[in-house]
Amino acid sequence: MKSNRLSDSSATLIDERMVDQMNLLSYPDQACCVIKLDGQRLYVGHRDNEQRSVWLLQDIDGQLELGLIDAIGKQPSATELLAVIEAALTYYPAQKKVALTVAQSRFPELFASGVLTTDSNRVVAYAETFWQQSRLWHQRGSDVPYPIRCEFSQGRRHPLRPPKPSGLVYRRYIPWLGRTLNFRCVVIDTDLQCFNRWMNDPVVAAFWQETGDMQKHRHYLEAIDADPHMLNLFACLDDEPFGYFEVYWAKEDRVAPFYDAHDFDRGWHVLIGEPQMRGKPFVTAWLPSISHYLFLDDCRTQRIVIEPRVDNHKMMRNLAHGGYANLKEFDFPHKRAALHMLLRERFFSEQLWVPHSAVTAHSLSLS
Repeated sequence: MKSNRLSDSSATLIDERMVDQMNLLSYPDQACCVIKLDGQRLYVGHRDNEQRSVWLLQDIDGQLELGLIDAIGKQPSATELLAVIEAALTYYPAQKKVALTVAQSRFPELFASGVLTTDSNRVVAYAETFWQQSRLWHQRGSDVPYPIRCEFSQGRRHPLRPPKPSGLVYRRYIPWLGRTLNFRCVVIDTDLQCFNRWMNDPVVAAFWQETGDMQKHRHYLEAIDADPHMLNLFACLDDEPFGYFEVYWAKEDRVAPFYDAHDFDRGWHVLIGEPQMRGKPFVTAWLPSISHYLFLDDCRTQRIVIEPRVDNHKMMRNLAHGGYANLKEFDFPHKRAALHMLLRERFFSEQLWVPHSAVTAHSLSLS
């Protein structure tokens, strides 16, 4: 007998009340798709035109399934299919996979890239592999890893790093905030005043210890801009800046002597400059997103490290919720630090892009 309700263990909704209050946004292939769930139907359209497709989202014997009902104007593209899969897995973050009633011959590129596969003669999208598809969130032009050619920096042998990007590098809609999170590269002349204000905030200064005038902070940002192993980013919600990240290749970083650094390990530092955007709802958006961005940036990155001060207890609790293991304490010249590490396999297999705290115990009726 077929069930019309997904069990709480297999498909919990982020927040049932959100369904009637918002559209989801998805950005596959740098398009913007708008998705609305109405009963059992998902309406998927492009923000810049009226064409849309309609999909049925239902439970078939305990399995989440998507099937095309109607396509207005033309058959859905691979871009639309990516958007509707993201929506299904976003509405039901505990689901490990979603079955699709689509013809295998229609989307060969999605099979070739691992978005789709077959399981017991059914077309299936697994969450673990779907969320490794850079074309939905990463804003670069190519998925091909940068070729390996080793060089030495300050006596350390490491792969030559690719040229630094510019502009937007990551974009993801955060359903529990109802806003789009962006990471974009810092533009010194545009961002200096904001960066200076943040660095002089007492909460930030307590951990960063980089207070100073505009000239000092210009030199600070210029030094990072000139360093090939580091990239600085502004984090924004709907283009409103709220935080600053420094991401780095660990093999060339000062942390490398304190653990067995691999060639493609990445690390990061963060400050949240806007007081109104500190706290749990925002941490559960940016913390998994910076991890996600770094794993998408190079498919060879298997580990991410971060080394907060040992007295930054709030940060270490947040890292634990984000899947980071606390490996050890050690002494930098400027601080006593705690080395934390996140494994690629854990991030994707445990679906850590959606924090458990954002999932409620409600289930969505598909009847």
